[in-house]
Amino acid sequence: MKIIKKVVVTYRRIKWSPEKYARFQGVKIGENCLISTKKFSSEAYLIEIGDYCRIAKDVSFFTHGGLWSQRKKHQGLDYFGKIKIGNYTYVGEGAFIMPGVTIGNDVIIGAGSIVTKSIPDGKIAAGNPARIVGETKDFVEKIKQYNVGSKGMNYEEKKKYLLSLTEDCFIKK
Repeated sequence: MKIIKKVVVTYRRIKWSPEKYARFQGVKIGENCLISTKKFSSEAYLIEIGDYCRIAKDVSFFTHGGLWSQRKKHQGLDYFGKIKIGNYTYVGEGAFIMPGVTIGNDVIIGAGSIVTKSIPDGKIAAGNPARIVGETKDFVEKIKQYNVGSKGMNYEEKKKYLLSLTEDCFIKK
């Protein structure tokens, strides 16, 4: 019976879409989200994701942690923190979201960031630990000059179109 349960769990993790897997684990997910990770804590039901959010590949959610090595000395010690992500928020690839963090509405979390504290509405946060590095509205205004209008094109159309553009159409850092 134990081996059958392991096979079923493995099947769900491998074959189910990340969003279906997250919902099955208990993550509350709003409307029109794109979820590309399956790295949810064992208490996934403590995680809530708002509407129109993008959670990129390999984002990890932690609702507890750091106590395993202390339980011999402090038996029964345990703590948890809920995670809440607001609407219209983007969490970049490989970010770590730690227990008790609230990420507001209209937030961008940079790839690889470790979010140890809550992030208010309308901010961009990045780094280890994540720190506020800007405002979402300023970023959007800045990148509007690079809008090439390719949204909705299929792969081949987009490839042909992007390769035909001059260098000044692309963002440079």
